[in-house]
Amino acid sequence: MAYFEWADDLVIDNGPIDKDHRQLVDLVNELHTATSQGRGQDVVARILDELIRYTVEHLQREEQLMASLNFPNLVQHKQGHDKFIEDLHGLHKKYAAGSFTVASQLSTVLRDWLSLHIRRSDKEILSFVKKSGPKSNLGLAHSKK
Repeated sequence: MAYFEWADDLVIDNGPIDKDHRQLVDLVNELHTATSQGRGQDVVARILDELIRYTVEHLQREEQLMASLNFPNLVQHKQGHDKFIEDLHGLHKKYAAGSFTVASQLSTVLRDWLSLHIRRSDKEILSFVKKSGPKSNLGLAHSKK
């Protein structure tokens, strides 16, 4: 069983947002697998760089979508994104300074943040789209829940 299992309650749009989230989940699982096999230090630099790059790109796409929808909580959502990116950069600095605990810390931080962020903050976007009606859909699939 994977460290971070994709679940139905993580689905936002059955499209680009979910594709991004799944890619991030895959990276978390790859890092966790390497760490649990004693190879965390071998892969943490590559995965950390890839996670930061991909997370920044994803969050920019998500913010552009929210702006196009006139999502009312965009500012608060962006503040959460900015704080998370700051945390990732902090972990990167710790790793660069020689910390051996970054790989396991990163696995936990990412799993927990992604899980909570998707299930709470990103679900607000889906809820907003549902309330706004089909004209605001812009490709977001209506969830079964």
